[in-house]
Amino acid sequence: MRNRSVPTETVLPHVNYQNVSEACDWLSRAFGFREIYRHGDPVSGIMGYLGQAPLMLHRAGGTHLMPAELGYGTQMLTIILEDVDAHHRTAKAAGVRVVEELHETIYGERQYAVLDIEGHRWLFSQHARDVDPAEWGATVL
Repeated sequence: MRNRSVPTETVLPHVNYQNVSEACDWLSRAFGFREIYRHGDPVSGIMGYLGQAPLMLHRAGGTHLMPAELGYGTQMLTIILEDVDAHHRTAKAAGVRVVEELHETIYGERQYAVLDIEGHRWLFSQHARDVDPAEWGATVL
């Protein structure tokens, strides 16, 4: 079955923001978020994509506190991109707070990490080379 309101990917992350519309504008400018639809009055949810990854933005409330309010992160989202270098330049030009500079990992990813306007941590990554997990010390089951 196909449902045009919900992506068909296996995981659909939901990220809370105090002001969903402001967060959408910021994510679009800083990361290239593409909005598909929004709902509520005032806006309580926005569906869109970062690269090929689906993402729901929700208005925070009740017991949902932001990492910036808590003083620590609660999760990290990794978004796989085709050109992480260009994405990094765009994010830096938008004034995004980079917390892990662009580099290549031992497991073959070129990546960098940032914090968004509410303190959520994002990791943007591009496959740089194919590496067997055993080569860098992982235990393969």
